[in-house]
Amino acid sequence: MAELNEMGLAMATLAGSGATAGSTAGGIPELVSLSIVLLLLATAVALIAQRLRLPYVTGLVLAGLPFTEVFSRRIGLDPSLVLNLFLPILIFEAAINTDISRLRSTFKPIALLAGPGSLVASGVIALLVHLALGLPWIPALLVGVILANTDTVSMIAVFKEIRVPARLTTIVEGETLFNDAAALVSFNLLLLIHASGSITVAQGLREMVVVAVGGVLVGGVLGYLCLPVFLRLQDPLSSLLLTVPLALGTFQFGQFLGVSGAVAVVIAGLVFGNQGLPRSGTASDRLTVLNFWEYGGFIVNTFLFLLIGIEINPLTLWESLPAIALVVVAYQLARVLTVYGLLALLRRFDRPIPLRWQHVLVLGNIKGSLSMAMAVAIPLSLAGRSGIIELVFGAVLFSLVIQALALPWLIGSLNIAQVSPVTSEIGKLQIQLIASKAAQEELDRLLKSGVLPKTAYEELWASYQARVAASERVLREAYSEGRSGPDQPGSRPLEAIRRRLLLAEKGALIEALRKRIVPDDLVQPFVRDLDERLLALDDD
Repeated sequence: MAELNEMGLAMATLAGSGATAGSTAGGIPELVSLSIVLLLLATAVALIAQRLRLPYVTGLVLAGLPFTEVFSRRIGLDPSLVLNLFLPILIFEAAINTDISRLRSTFKPIALLAGPGSLVASGVIALLVHLALGLPWIPALLVGVILANTDTVSMIAVFKEIRVPARLTTIVEGETLFNDAAALVSFNLLLLIHASGSITVAQGLREMVVVAVGGVLVGGVLGYLCLPVFLRLQDPLSSLLLTVPLALGTFQFGQFLGVSGAVAVVIAGLVFGNQGLPRSGTASDRLTVLNFWEYGGFIVNTFLFLLIGIEINPLTLWESLPAIALVVVAYQLARVLTVYGLLALLRRFDRPIPLRWQHVLVLGNIKGSLSMAMAVAIPLSLAGRSGIIELVFGAVLFSLVIQALALPWLIGSLNIAQVSPVTSEIGKLQIQLIASKAAQEELDRLLKSGVLPKTAYEELWASYQARVAASERVLREAYSEGRSGPDQPGSRPLEAIRRRLLLAEKGALIEALRKRIVPDDLVQPFVRDLDERLLALDDD
């Protein structure tokens, strides 16, 4: 099992050695100069994309294309750097911002899409590529695994500009979060098969399960071991010192033990973000940590997508255009089959996903940096490696330009983001209520610590209390109207709260059952009733 991950890293290092050598040939001053040029270019892209209302990542890729001949020989998309540095940063940043309670409420569709969906999509793509292009099975399967992966950055960038239902956002974030890990596990398994010559189905499944479960254990153990240290640190900057080795070290330790480092980082980030941050210091301290990782993720993505554009040679891709077009059709068809097919089965045991959402999930099947990094990390000994890289690069370029530009239009045309004025007003009141109560809690802490005098505390607390009282009064009226029927203006916010309450009830019953406090035969009817009531609620 350790051979699986060592081989993946070795191949990545070998494939990226040329790019690394090129980027460091001129020494540190040249590297700094190139970084400054890239950052200035990214700044210009941000201004132009904002004016033209283009997705930022799409603008970065397009901006990099004209500089292919200028920069590609001095800098490159080093897969070893992507897999060992950039990928852990992006996964950890996404994980610490993921709410486990919302992830739990959408676990079934996420598990379907990131598990069986990823495998089915890989198989469909591989079959079509094998039959249409005549690629041997191992190269075809590698193309399938690489292009079954979805890039979360482009999707979430669109969702930040256009409001979509919270459940849809959670499904997208959860699927892409675990899809990255699943793709790396499958990719390394295929490299093992290529190196060993053959492997049985049972051995392959056992390797995948052990690598994935091992990653969960490593991430959970390291995440919980870091919690006591993090909670004892009073300085937010010192806390940041711990989070960086946690993210990068968890990946490396998982790879060293022969398990999935990507899965380990996902679990460690979820543990840290849901168990550590909520219990740490002040709100300012938590914001410092979150802002640091948000900025880190933004910088990594900026360099990644610029390098993607620089790495892609449009003239070379033009010569392989028919094959690239076929690959694009293959991965889109695979996505159509997995989304519509698997989510049609979901209605039997969970809340169904609206058809309009499924359209977004299909078109949002955007490829990104991880797909390109895996393509470049294919060992040189594999026949047809250069052809695979061209196919993947062409598919990534198509998805980042065509699909990323079409996605906002699709969301707008489907009216997914349509919100009534009443619902929007209720949302503003909820935001004001949450912020005011958080400020009052901070005032209480300042008073107890002796920083704030009593008179100043009372004056500030009263000003916030006036806002709280006004917001609560209007919200109470809206929720009262929502009880009169599902079509009333206040019904949607109220149903979101009802869902959280029902999930809390179900969680408490399952925990009591796990501790053998209550008998199983009495609990199950209550759990089934809660499930039926959850299914009856509309999506938020």
